[in-house]
Amino acid sequence: MKAELSNLLMNVEEFVVNGSLNKNKLSELARKYDAKLLNLLMKEENVKKHFFTTLEDGVIVFKKDVFLQFLNNKEFLPDSYTAYKTKIGLGTDNGDYISENNNIVLNFPYKDCILEGGQTKEDTKRQEVFFNKTLAPNEINRLLDNKVLTNFKRYNKDGEHEVENIEDTDNLIIKGNNLIALHSLKKRYAGKVKLIYIDPPYNTGSDSFGYNDSFKRSTWLIFMKNRLEVAKSLLSSEGVIIVQISFHEFPYLRILMDEIFSEQNHKMDVNVLVRHPERSLTTDKEFNDVVEYALVYTDNLNYKLPKKKIAKTIDDYQYDFKFSETPYETIDIEGKKVNIYLPDMVNISKTKGHEGGRKSISVRGSIREKNSSGRFYVSHLEKMIGVYPEGTIFTVPDMGDDGLPFRVFELPKNNNKNGFYYQGKPLNSDYTFIPYPNYLDCVAQYNMVNEEGEVSFRNGKKPESYIQHYLNIFTKENDIVLDYHLGSGTTAAVAHKMNRRYIGIEQMDYIEAISVERLKNVISGEQGGISKDVEWQGGGSFVYCELKNDAQDFLNKVYNSSTSEELLNLLEQAKKSSFLSYRVEVKKLKKEEFSQLSLGEQKHLLEELIDQNNLYVNYSDIDDTDNNVLDNEKELNRQFYKEV
Repeated sequence: MKAELSNLLMNVEEFVVNGSLNKNKLSELARKYDAKLLNLLMKEENVKKHFFTTLEDGVIVFKKDVFLQFLNNKEFLPDSYTAYKTKIGLGTDNGDYISENNNIVLNFPYKDCILEGGQTKEDTKRQEVFFNKTLAPNEINRLLDNKVLTNFKRYNKDGEHEVENIEDTDNLIIKGNNLIALHSLKKRYAGKVKLIYIDPPYNTGSDSFGYNDSFKRSTWLIFMKNRLEVAKSLLSSEGVIIVQISFHEFPYLRILMDEIFSEQNHKMDVNVLVRHPERSLTTDKEFNDVVEYALVYTDNLNYKLPKKKIAKTIDDYQYDFKFSETPYETIDIEGKKVNIYLPDMVNISKTKGHEGGRKSISVRGSIREKNSSGRFYVSHLEKMIGVYPEGTIFTVPDMGDDGLPFRVFELPKNNNKNGFYYQGKPLNSDYTFIPYPNYLDCVAQYNMVNEEGEVSFRNGKKPESYIQHYLNIFTKENDIVLDYHLGSGTTAAVAHKMNRRYIGIEQMDYIEAISVERLKNVISGEQGGISKDVEWQGGGSFVYCELKNDAQDFLNKVYNSSTSEELLNLLEQAKKSSFLSYRVEVKKLKKEEFSQLSLGEQKHLLEELIDQNNLYVNYSDIDDTDNNVLDNEKELNRQFYKEV
């Protein structure tokens, strides 16, 4: 059949390209039931029997699908001119593509990774830890459902107290997995957060301060993606998210955030100088890495970056002009009588700023296009260069809002290519607004950061003045600020001192010893960081709570174990527990085989046993007596989730 069909078709010139059958052409003609092609196929009896069928009334029917399948068989057309266009994909036994089969659905599992802190040398084989590898969509929904909050505490200047009510004005610190905590925030805070600032693991491989900081890039990006997507839902229409990162993942994070927030919502990247370029380094360094990057995004295409507000002081207006009684020439420009004075006809003096004085402005850059005086100069006076001497002065009446009778323009001098204009202090505003720079020199602040907050946090603490810079730009009093990689608590501390509301999330055990302790110091009136700048005297409060653990308690024991004996005991506990994954065949977990594994491998295996849906107690199960949720905690949870 192959030879017969090939010989038949090769006799037609339009079916052949460079000595090979044109598969795409033949496929196209077959789909159109081309008469020339069909008549040709019926001339050869064996070909006709294969690709046609005859009905009872004698009607002959072309079996198009059979013919197309035959064409696509590489045994028939192995070297087709158009073979490069052959589709690639998963297929069935009959040659159909799975994607074209309505009876088959491709389901990809949800994937996430866990940040694990305090790794030992024995754990180094565990380059990445996956949260839930094969969860179905309904299981994912349960995993990310609202969780029960427990261990509520309120801290104020009088110390620690029981929490009686959850108020909209409360500051909130949550201990637990930040992905799950973020999803639990959605019901209460969706669309309400004005600024999200995070300082996530940089993925440098250094593991410098507790977090697992050596993920494979794909894992790290998945980790970031899952959290950024839910964080996006919390932003208000005027909200901004800032993610700080080093050069290691900067370009990849930029692409990821373009995908999540859209490239159009990327507002700027701030280059942050964090180390002095001349600092001494160890000889193993390839180069002096001194800059970090802060990516700034919003979720609003119409969002405009705020501008820096600068007071207009009289000190800037220092120039006085004394003109000869009669101008050299007077000309008409746009209906204005413009007086022209040659350089020796004008005396320009510079003194201390004063009322009636003028400020000099060079006509360059955006001034040439976006300023009315700049545009006037470019349109009418710049062409006078060479016509009149350098430094010639023009006075233009009725221009500007400074209350002066005319605006002064000056042609370039001393071979300068840019002219100048001189204006008085505007009457309608005491302020001007300029764009914020995308470069910050924070070396001095970073050098002093260890002293801030009265807590120690090696290699992970941000300067308070640096965070203050962003809060000044993007927030006002009582706006909500979120940091879901809370770390040492700098973001929350600065927000507290600046009278912003805040939410902080941290999963590491140091949250109470460092993050909470720092905020307690803030309430007590500690004077480090920005305290003197904002005249901080102490006060305020915050609420601390935790995601209520279920299987997470077991995992914590796994992570904190230091011997195989401890892990063997946990294995036996796991076999009797209710939180094992249904995918685990417990009978296959042999003690002898388990004992042969390394410490890191044992920990990895034990965490694989857990049904990830059971890490924390779901809010929907709050009344289950097995979960031991206290009555007052039930009430606080109902308040938090706005169900009372």
